Amino acid sequence: MAKEGYVVYTADKIKNRKKRAKRYRIIIVISIIFLMSLFVVLSLAYNGGSFTVTLDPNFRLESGLAIYTEKEVHKHVRKLYADELKFMDNISIDWLPKNIKDFSGGGHNGDNYIAYTFYIDNQGVEIQDYWYKVVIQDVIKNVDEAIRIMIVLNDTETVYAKANPLTGEAEKGTKAFYKNDVPILENRAKLKPGEIDKMTVVIWLEGDDPECVDNLLGGEIKIGMNITDEHFDEETRNYINNNKNSVNADIPTIPDEKE
Repeated sequence: MAKEGYVVYTADKIKNRKKRAKRYRIIIVISIIFLMSLFVVLSLAYNGGSFTVTLDPNFRLESGLAIYTEKEVHKHVRKLYADELKFMDNISIDWLPKNIKDFSGGGHNGDNYIAYTFYIDNQGVEIQDYWYKVVIQDVIKNVDEAIRIMIVLNDTETVYAKANPLTGEAEKGTKAFYKNDVPILENRAKLKPGEIDKMTVVIWLEGDDPECVDNLLGGEIKIGMNITDEHFDEETRNYINNNKNSVNADIPTIPDEKE
């Protein structure tokens, strides 16, 4: 009989306690492994920059187009990488440097914005059309709701944003995204042999956007641009044929495939 003030531990109680401790250790180990795996996945998703530019290799061979960042060197690469920002606070478009499009080439990020300048060179012998398509490759916490993407093509400046969720109309001073995961799809027609396009891409969070709220804190986004020859899916065909009067006005009508 146990003395008063003492706790009696039976063999079963000790055995059950050890089992519970073992289960807790297993749960802790699994949790740690899961968190480590999640960290690796996010690292893989965002390593290599927040913005990339890729020229389709087959199109390169057929057209003679080249992309590069050093205008005087003309050294072609297949893929360009912009440096990422570890932190991006919301700003106004008016806060961007007035000479942001005058940078010679490569990355020129500033406080709270990503900026990248590169060149598209027709090194072939024929006039070429090309398409540039911006794709949102990954997004966390809907940060794309307030994102702005500015494209400056040979001094022609266009700002893109998601349409207003209430009206469905483009936000003031912007052109509405083509669609959520492909915000920009544009055609550059008739690039002559020896002609070089200069393109600057600027990405920021617009503080004046109604969707720029605290819920976006901690969000992340990864964006890529693809340069290709043609797009003939029905959605793209309808979009291009209905937007020939946009900033890139020299867009040919795309016939139906059956015609």
